[in-house]
Amino acid sequence: MASFRSRIVRYFSGHYMRRVTPDRDVHELRAGLEYRGGLLPPAKNVKIQSVTINDIHCEWHVPAGCEDAPVIYYLHGGVYIMGSPATHRRLVSYIAREAGMRALVPDYRLAPENRFPAALEDSLGVYRQLLRDGLNASAMAIGGDSAGGNLAMATMLALREAGDELPAACILISPWLDMTNEGESRRSRASVDPWFNPAHVPASAAKMFSEFELRNPLVSPVFAEASGLPPTLIQVGDHEILLSDSTRMAENIRLAGGEVQLQVWPAMWHVFQFFIGQMPESRRAIADIGRFLRPIFSQCRIETRVSKVA
Repeated sequence: MASFRSRIVRYFSGHYMRRVTPDRDVHELRAGLEYRGGLLPPAKNVKIQSVTINDIHCEWHVPAGCEDAPVIYYLHGGVYIMGSPATHRRLVSYIAREAGMRALVPDYRLAPENRFPAALEDSLGVYRQLLRDGLNASAMAIGGDSAGGNLAMATMLALREAGDELPAACILISPWLDMTNEGESRRSRASVDPWFNPAHVPASAAKMFSEFELRNPLVSPVFAEASGLPPTLIQVGDHEILLSDSTRMAENIRLAGGEVQLQVWPAMWHVFQFFIGQMPESRRAIADIGRFLRPIFSQCRIETRVSKVA
């Protein structure tokens, strides 16, 4: 049963999100998310530092004692039209602290000013620069929420096709992986999703992608051949219209012989982890992310020029 706190958060966040529609001014939407994302502070004992990597503004999240720890390369969500490292400081700092890892969040270009493949180019550029600077891919996880989950999976698929070394693990939080709007949960969860109307999905996708790109696996990774991907954790709410994006991706990874853990959280909605500190489900979900990542990187000790944070 959903906690009392989560029911309160669900009501008030749903009331706000019903006003976040594709016809709203993008600058207004960005300002609103920046404001709300900054209301709550990052996790304690996590240092935030701005840095420029491959001409992209990024933010490091470094928990105390983790200055040389492995890295979570985290791609923020926001429907590809909003969001930034600042909007996701609280969420990412808690994930980093729970995992005992550093996190890096790039400020990739947003639509509609910068359409596909601008965000993917930025993500690949920062990742490859980290490797050029001496960070080993085996000391990295990749992750993201919502559109950031899409970008994380697209980044891995592009790296795989180019013959680049992939990160050692992947975490996806409510990933938006099907831009065609064909998933069955668009219908089966439409009446219980407190945030999203499935009728708005095509207009949202159109701000980033053309109709001819929607089945490209780098746009809709549910259509990708999923072999060779690292161990992956997917967390999704049972009340999301995007639920089937996660279940289909998990099945693709399994059929390709990969390792995947799929967690479907009862009565939860899109990126409920964002409300860490306000409801117990968020705390438990982030604790599970830490339990997934820690064994993978427990023996990983690295020395790299990019690891030191002044």
